[in-house]
Amino acid sequence: MDLLYFAWVRESVGTGHEQVDPPAHVATVADLIAWLAGRSPGHAEALGEPARLRAAIDQRFVPLDTPLGAAREVAIFPPVTGG
Repeated sequence: MDLLYFAWVRESVGTGHEQVDPPAHVATVADLIAWLAGRSPGHAEALGEPARLRAAIDQRFVPLDTPLGAAREVAIFPPVTGG
């Protein structure tokens, strides 16, 4: 699975992209975020408060409780504002 990180999430993790193979118990985006938070101090800093994050699976915005299914790409980013 390809992971993409944006804005301050990318800065904290230290990269904008990584490939992972999450364990079987990682079923939702929220599970993925919790699992990723244990990968490094930077991941923990960026992903430690999931309520501050938004996600997209295969370029479609989704709630964090969305099942990953056969996701090829998951993007994690802070809330986006526009105007």
